[in-house]
Amino acid sequence: MTNAPNPLLTVEISSFSYKAELPDTLFSWEGGRHGGGFTFDCRALPNPGREERFVTATGLDREVQEYLLALPAVQEFKSHSFALIAASIDVYLSRGFTYLSVGFGCTGGQHRSVFMAHTLALYLQERFPDRLHVVVDHVNLKAKGLLP
Repeated sequence: MTNAPNPLLTVEISSFSYKAELPDTLFSWEGGRHGGGFTFDCRALPNPGREERFVTATGLDREVQEYLLALPAVQEFKSHSFALIAASIDVYLSRGFTYLSVGFGCTGGQHRSVFMAHTLALYLQERFPDRLHVVVDHVNLKAKGLLP
């Protein structure tokens, strides 16, 4: 935390699988992190990975995004979680905080959590232009070789 008003706030967003270890960045004190933030469990949402047409796709693929966006449960989860995060960012910016961690987990770390992390990054960049440095890490997509 700094004393300067409205410093650039880094928001580090991770998607991950609950079947693997949690990302090192969640709840970390390393690299200027403060050990806090949010972690959201997406396993209560409908799982596109259970449908044959989406097995090899990810939450970054348009067809998976369209499928998830059409579901009321996903819209409600997204609305509530994004509002909570945005409200905290407003406070963090006013208090001069410099770091916020946000994690989204699901069963395989391929569809729901990836979609939510990606969508949150886009939302934050639009809502808080030039106020945030947004970093996205799709932990399990990288581990599976689905991302560089």
